[in-house]
Amino acid sequence: MTKLELAIAWRYLRSRRGSRLLSLISMIAIGGVIVGVSALIVIIGVMNGLQKDLREKILIGSPDIRVLTYGDEMKMPNWRPAMARVSRIDGVVAVAPFVLTQVGITRGNDYVEAPYLAGIQPASPDARARTQEVTSIRRYAKAGDFSFATTDGARHGVVVGSRLAAKLGVTPGVDSVTLISLAGSRFNPAVGTLVPRTRRYEVTGIFETGMYEYDNSFVFVSLETAQELAGLGEAVTGLEVRTRDRWQAQGIAGTIADTLGFPYRTEDWQAQNSSLFSALKLEKLGMTFILLLIVLVAAFNIVSTLTMVVTDKTREIGILRAMGMPAASIRRIFFAQGLVIGIVGTAVGAVLGVLTAVALDRYKLIPLEASVYFIDHLPSDLQPLDMALIVLASLAIAAVATIYPALQASRLYPVEAIRHD
Repeated sequence: MTKLELAIAWRYLRSRRGSRLLSLISMIAIGGVIVGVSALIVIIGVMNGLQKDLREKILIGSPDIRVLTYGDEMKMPNWRPAMARVSRIDGVVAVAPFVLTQVGITRGNDYVEAPYLAGIQPASPDARARTQEVTSIRRYAKAGDFSFATTDGARHGVVVGSRLAAKLGVTPGVDSVTLISLAGSRFNPAVGTLVPRTRRYEVTGIFETGMYEYDNSFVFVSLETAQELAGLGEAVTGLEVRTRDRWQAQGIAGTIADTLGFPYRTEDWQAQNSSLFSALKLEKLGMTFILLLIVLVAAFNIVSTLTMVVTDKTREIGILRAMGMPAASIRRIFFAQGLVIGIVGTAVGAVLGVLTAVALDRYKLIPLEASVYFIDHLPSDLQPLDMALIVLASLAIAAVATIYPALQASRLYPVEAIRHD
């Protein structure tokens, strides 16, 4: 493209006396691209942020891989040899047993909640031992800690989620709670009903993750306490596994299942929450398609703008053709004009989109109800690949939009164009 072609294209974009309307519609075309690109970047950033935030919060208390067994009892009696074999598999960083069941909890009055009881190994003051922890839940202690140490020197403490603790009105080191478990309950022939297993435990800590499901519905105790309360004896529910790279968890889960064989099975973190992440991916795809329509509308604005320029400049185009300018140069002039609209609109839209997305996340501009959305604000996470695809798609659409007006201009006959009024 020559300097003359660029100079003519730039002149056609600028406003001149008697033709301010063309300048106005050029600005409208640029504005359409700005709105489409900025909205697309913000929405894609929000969808990425939702996925990332939910993923990180879910994995606070959920491992990369769970090793379970087949059967209706949901317990693993011979777990120590299995844990030793899993720990030797390449890509596995840490392995630990866990117990997961559902219990009733009450402070001692008529108010009863039904949280999940998770039995894990107590937190260790040794920094090296902390690197072997499978999940990061122990780092979210708001009051007390996950050592489960009670005043009698034992480890019979209970760590309660912050929202659940507020409902029960309990304070660490002050209050105790009663846990009620139907697992391991005994049948009383005298009354003809099951007698649940109940134990009184001291509240030694409160944790807060920011995820409603954990803070409202989980109680943590030591592994031995959970085994005793659930009537498992020496058995556990399964094994928790942390991998070197969680995005390789699916492949490592398959290796673990092949290594252990029947009756063991595995679930990676994506399989454990497959419906949630599938819904988020579908929403992201749908929103991308819908917002691309805005960019397409902007493309129609470019087409109409250039078509009006062709109509307005018909006589000038005829003079250029009569002076010997080839049709290819005329096409390049209008291609350059449309491309300038696309580049300016895309650049400004990208900057506005990035600034808006960053402000949304940093300043928490849109608060959410945590009990409904699991998170307290609308997050945003910009991925370079997504931004590159959006910019390229916008520029490609703008370039395609110039084809028809450019061809229309290049096909004008010089004599008829000069006679045009």
